[in-house]
Amino acid sequence: IRKQLLEYDDVANDQRKVIYQQRNELMVAEDVLDAVDGIRDEVVGEVVDGYLPPGSVEEQWDIPGLAQALEREFMIRLPLADWLGTDKQLNGEGLRERVVGDIAAAYARKCEEIGAPIMRQLEKQVMLQHLDQQWKEHLAAMDYLRQGIHLRGYAQRDPKQEYKREAFEMFAQMLERVKHETVSLLCRVRLRSEEEVDAVAGMRVPDERRMQYSHAEAASPMAAPAAGAPVGSAHPAAGARQPAPLPPPAPADTPFVRDGRKIGRNELCPCGSGKKYKQCHGRMS
Repeated sequence: IRKQLLEYDDVANDQRKVIYQQRNELMVAEDVLDAVDGIRDEVVGEVVDGYLPPGSVEEQWDIPGLAQALEREFMIRLPLADWLGTDKQLNGEGLRERVVGDIAAAYARKCEEIGAPIMRQLEKQVMLQHLDQQWKEHLAAMDYLRQGIHLRGYAQRDPKQEYKREAFEMFAQMLERVKHETVSLLCRVRLRSEEEVDAVAGMRVPDERRMQYSHAEAASPMAAPAAGAPVGSAHPAAGARQPAPLPPPAPADTPFVRDGRKIGRNELCPCGSGKKYKQCHGRMS
């Protein structure tokens, strides 16, 4: 039994290496604009594909649904129907590129209005915040999965292989949620006063030691939330999930220490997919 438990722990430990690697790279980066730009285009493209499936014809498109989704997720109104009515040659791929380009342009204008230094700090803080929160929730889900995985044996399935397969799927889904929620919040956030701008300017990246929690700690908060409301306002749709408060600032003299060995870009990803790290979970950072 102990051997089986250790094998289950190995799966979580491999995933933890990926998360810590990504988090460490985010913490030491001067800014994460390139990462934000990349995942924004990816996330927006996936949303568009949900309403304009690749290879589909115009009769299969859901233009009103796409317009509502773009406004809900990224707080932007685009005249999609007018574009299609004006340009008869506009196909699905062209519409996708135009939506991605318009949202990128809107984000660039926001950066100019708020100020590049402020946005760089906000981007880094939001990305770390969602990575920490989603990882904590993922550990709790992994514990829940492990408690009932032995029942797969009654269906003539290997519980250990089933655990590894589902753990990998859950991990990939968790990273997709981090990307989507990060992009959505950054596109929707508005700093409405000088006080809010000053608050963002004074933020510090959370201490790496706050990530040192295990499965047993996943059900409790990783760190005490900051007092008061979170910085800025994202105006989410009714019923939408609210972002967690930003973590408190770390001590100014805390040295950065890498947790474990750095995973090489060309090494196999520890998640077990068989792909190189740079082509798998290293793409986010």
